[in-house]
Amino acid sequence: QVRLVESGGGLVHPGGSLTLSCGPRGVFFSINDMAWYRQAPGKQRELVAAITSGGTANYLESVKGRFTISRDHIQNTVYLKMSGLKPEDTAVYFCKGDFIVATIIGNMPLEEWGQGTQVTVSS
Repeated sequence: QVRLVESGGGLVHPGGSLTLSCGPRGVFFSINDMAWYRQAPGKQRELVAAITSGGTANYLESVKGRFTISRDHIQNTVYLKMSGLKPEDTAVYFCKGDFIVATIIGNMPLEEWGQGTQVTVSS
């Protein structure tokens, strides 16, 4: 069984910075793509940034140039460095990992989500 654990959320003033981190706990064979999503009150969850196992990243248009996604392949941890934060970035941020896990019938894909971490941008 594997799960994702996030940290790094909090309250920050507009223009400030935060870095979120997310790592797995448990047993797995490998991780393919990892991503950060966010969900603001009353809105649908949206993809903020994603990164492949090879390091290719893509971003939500509104965060380009302000957010950077990266991953540590040794720790299997994904980070989201956020700068130039705006009030509209306020949301619960979730990480997602596409795992390969070993089962009795062979290796199988498994999508796992973190529990979410609150980011609030306010003066």
